[in-house]
Amino acid sequence: MKILHLSDTHGCHHRLRKLPEVDVVVHSGDFTMTGGEAEAIDFMNWFCDLPATHKVFICGNHDDCLYGANIDGLDSNVHYLCNSGVEIEGVKFYGVPMFMGDCITERQERNYSSIPSDTDVLITHSPAYGILDLDDGINYGDENLLKKVLEIKPMLHLFGHIHSQHGTYSDRGITFSNGAIMNSDYSDLLTPNVVGLSFPKRIR
Repeated sequence: MKILHLSDTHGCHHRLRKLPEVDVVVHSGDFTMTGGEAEAIDFMNWFCDLPATHKVFICGNHDDCLYGANIDGLDSNVHYLCNSGVEIEGVKFYGVPMFMGDCITERQERNYSSIPSDTDVLITHSPAYGILDLDDGINYGDENLLKKVLEIKPMLHLFGHIHSQHGTYSDRGITFSNGAIMNSDYSDLLTPNVVGLSFPKRIR
């Protein structure tokens, strides 16, 4: 399974053309800049029209207009994950958004602790602590998320948020992808990450 990983497009998704052919497109949040409903609707219309067989997205800290929202009318192959999962061709995807209303309380820690142990592809907006999360000498990743990732050992962990750390990294049998394609000064879009899954799946 080939996955195109996007994150942090911040309203500039229409500038993405000639995307590679893949099985699944995953957007790990911050598809808006100001968090307005019109921005979110424009993104979802664009996302639904992408040619991939399946499309999966979660919200980032800029996408607060969808906090608590029930999204209706998406195509059957477009999956909005909000502390929820979907199985695609035998692969279990699970998504945890980054709503600020959760992050300033204990709810986000509970959201991370509830990630299922059989998750194959984990999608979050935040990185795990110490993994593609460094900016200006500070690690902005989440320690509780790191603990959970190392416990469940997904095959892929897809995230964004830290624009200066766009790229991929593999460790302990896990491929980590920071898909934040808007560069650090918000002046240009970088090349999206393409990651793959090999079968059979790992025995945990």
